[in-house]
Amino acid sequence: MRYAHLPLAAAITAALYPTVTLAAETATDVNPSIEKITVIGKYTVSKTIDTATGLGLTLRETPQSVSIITDERIRDQALNTVVDVVNNSVGLSSSKTDNVRNGFSARGFAIQNYQIDGVPLSWSLGGDAGETVSDVALYERVEVVRGATGLLTGAGDPSASINLVRKHADATELSGYLQFDVGSWDKKQMTADVGSKLNSDGTVRGRIVAKYVDNDSFQQYYQDHKTILYGVVDADISTSTLLRVGAVYNNNDPHGAMWGGLPAVFADGSSTDWDVATTTGADWTRWESTNKNLFANINHLFSNGWQLVANYNRMEYESASRLIYMSGALDETSGTGLSGQRYNSHAENNSNNFDLQLKGDYELFSRSHEFVMGALYSKQKGYTDTHEPTPIAGGGFYDAHVIDNFYSWQQGNTFGEPSWSDTATRSQDLSTEQKGFYAATRLAITDELKLIAGGRISSWNREGISWGDVNFGNSGEFVPYVGALYDLSEQHRVYASFTEIFNPQNAKDANGDLLDPLQGKAYEIGLKSSFFDDRLHTSVALFKIDQDNLAQNDTSFVPTPEQLANNITSASIAIQGTESTGFEVEVVGEPTEGWNISAGYSQFHAEDAAGKRVQTDAPQQQFKLFTTYQLQQLLPQLTIGGGVNWQSNAYSDSGSVLIEQGSYALVDLMARYDINDHLDLQLNVENLLDKQYYAYMAASTLPYSVYHYGTPRNVTLSVKYRF
Repeated sequence: MRYAHLPLAAAITAALYPTVTLAAETATDVNPSIEKITVIGKYTVSKTIDTATGLGLTLRETPQSVSIITDERIRDQALNTVVDVVNNSVGLSSSKTDNVRNGFSARGFAIQNYQIDGVPLSWSLGGDAGETVSDVALYERVEVVRGATGLLTGAGDPSASINLVRKHADATELSGYLQFDVGSWDKKQMTADVGSKLNSDGTVRGRIVAKYVDNDSFQQYYQDHKTILYGVVDADISTSTLLRVGAVYNNNDPHGAMWGGLPAVFADGSSTDWDVATTTGADWTRWESTNKNLFANINHLFSNGWQLVANYNRMEYESASRLIYMSGALDETSGTGLSGQRYNSHAENNSNNFDLQLKGDYELFSRSHEFVMGALYSKQKGYTDTHEPTPIAGGGFYDAHVIDNFYSWQQGNTFGEPSWSDTATRSQDLSTEQKGFYAATRLAITDELKLIAGGRISSWNREGISWGDVNFGNSGEFVPYVGALYDLSEQHRVYASFTEIFNPQNAKDANGDLLDPLQGKAYEIGLKSSFFDDRLHTSVALFKIDQDNLAQNDTSFVPTPEQLANNITSASIAIQGTESTGFEVEVVGEPTEGWNISAGYSQFHAEDAAGKRVQTDAPQQQFKLFTTYQLQQLLPQLTIGGGVNWQSNAYSDSGSVLIEQGSYALVDLMARYDINDHLDLQLNVENLLDKQYYAYMAASTLPYSVYHYGTPRNVTLSVKYRF
């Protein structure tokens, strides 16, 4: 056997990437130090990350699957929002609830955790907070850790955590860029990113990022308007202390917004087939959200090498919506049968988030080890006020207006905006408190073997009203984290990890007691390798996730007279044994000068305790590739690239309605020409083959089964001036 002399894990890598392994055999001698990271390329980073453990480890030192979407990758693919980043990250998928809100998933579970600069913050949907539609112009990279990240993030599902790393004020001379984008559907975008020193010696530096978006859409009526402002000041208080303060203003004001999706079936049960421009919105519907973030960070390096980091984030959200939710049994011939529920709301919420972390090295048994400990506290308050339409036709909170003919609606014959009651109803008024204390250490057992062990004590509680009384949560939950890494050689490192996560749930049993929190356990083993003098990184990961205490309907529940009097007609039981298994492969880097590549394949299978597949609307298999090549010899000013995102079939099945999406591939192309050292021109074509596909599927009872189409072929032309 050609690989008989190699350890098993190295042989697996060689079998998967034979040409890489053969070519890399000589690269080992060039850079014999495995800890020295000298990355050359656009899609890999040499920086340490705190997203998984807080220990400040490199990607190869982290015993979990980690992907980085760099600023260069964002630029090459013309990615604009967090949704765009998710759709191009290995193992992640999104679902478009409507044309404002989005949901993310990985490994068969919803993604609920995100961080900014490594600090966990509360996640909300696009309607009230806007994170999923946040613009990535503010960030220098996006880090994705797949699997459970309970050590740092606490409550959530064992899926993934998304860390948005802000741009820093690191320029000591005036520098930056201006960029103008135009494209399909009257796209117009302008971005400015400028930084410089603010005093003579450069110890105080500033940076400003501004972006304005004014786009139409492939969907009728819908227009996207955004204003984004970001300012940050970095100040070297001393040679050992850095103070960073800044603010973000993000206003998202979509016109013609939808609430919900397109009817998936007609009254007779047959499937609909709409034009991609079809909408259930109107020219007066709005879903505006404004996000304000004030933050401060202080980083102090002690003389013994230990580091103290303190963070504060103040998040303020405000949303104002005027919407229509369309449902009913649509007659295919006449276009009748639908009604529109008019909705008007104003919501505000704010949160104060504190994070304190201490980390450093210590000596034990003549070896150096790392340690981190930290504490997090978050308090979030929010309310939603609603206004009923007047006059009320049928009474009730969601007053419905009968749609005379949905086909006429598509031609622009929508009903006008109603008058709204001046009296507001407080529909939501919630307070959420989260606390966390964690510690972890990395022990250097031998030169080749490293062990990571840690844990977190978490508390998460929510109370108030949300269309009814809410009071649930858990305190003192312990979440362990264990990892091990072993160097097979200077190029190959195997790892294993175990971690947990918990998620409080507002579900009660037959006795009226809250169920225990949803518990998730994640097991992962893998191999991380580097080749070509660390130009190319590869990773292979196998995972298994167990989830217990999943709330399901208690079919044997018979309400007592007292329960019926309190409108309690159902109960839940905790199901054990939901399981997801799968594997992921990723290749990223610059194998030869001028050629950058990012490719990955992911696969999972998730089923409940009864063996029934869950998360069926997320693709079980995905392949994602994007690559660029600079014509080094022929025409060095020109960079060409392209990619393909393929996913397997998916479906949503309610028992009475089935919505299916076959496997499909989306192909993208790009080209950039450097006119001179400061000016370049870039062209991006998205969905080159104009594939029609569902970006969202939700099968339910007949009146509420809906879907959304994904974005058709579109073109963007960008001009960027650097100085």
